[in-house]
Amino acid sequence: MGNGDPVLDAAREMVLAVGVRRTTLTDVARRAGLSRMTIYRRWPDVRGLVADLMTREWVLVASRFAAEDPVTAAVGVVRELRDHPLWRKIVEVDPELLLPYLLHRRGSSHEAMLALVESAIARGQTLGTVRPGDPGTLAGSVLLTAQSFLLSGPTMLGPLTQDDLDAELATLLERYLRP
Repeated sequence: MGNGDPVLDAAREMVLAVGVRRTTLTDVARRAGLSRMTIYRRWPDVRGLVADLMTREWVLVASRFAAEDPVTAAVGVVRELRDHPLWRKIVEVDPELLLPYLLHRRGSSHEAMLALVESAIARGQTLGTVRPGDPGTLAGSVLLTAQSFLLSGPTMLGPLTQDDLDAELATLLERYLRP
């Protein structure tokens, strides 16, 4: 799934093959057909490279906020990320990688997604389909809600299904955002 950057494409292939902990910059350089120094100039360590990879992948998925209403987009993004091979690999093999972004700070993925959600909310406010309020505050709440369904949703499966959870997320967000 090449998205334009051969280093990020190579990193994606490596993470999918062996997980984050077993991915090295040397392996990524080899797979990308570049020297290690070329990689090290841009990324001093694998974590930084993987953070950029996650940002690329998650923002690509979240780009639907540019064309859809915030509720449809949020539910669609959760559904798509839940099935995304990179997301699944990280959650299954290297979940500790996500902890700093869940407990301590926002990363560049969060910042980019917040901007997309905020823009969709502001557009909805202009159209009269989203209630008044600070778009940034509303976007933060939408992102937190969607993130909780993405991360903790699997703990509610059986008897609930993914479709049930998606419908509940839509209901929550509809009621929160609608005028």
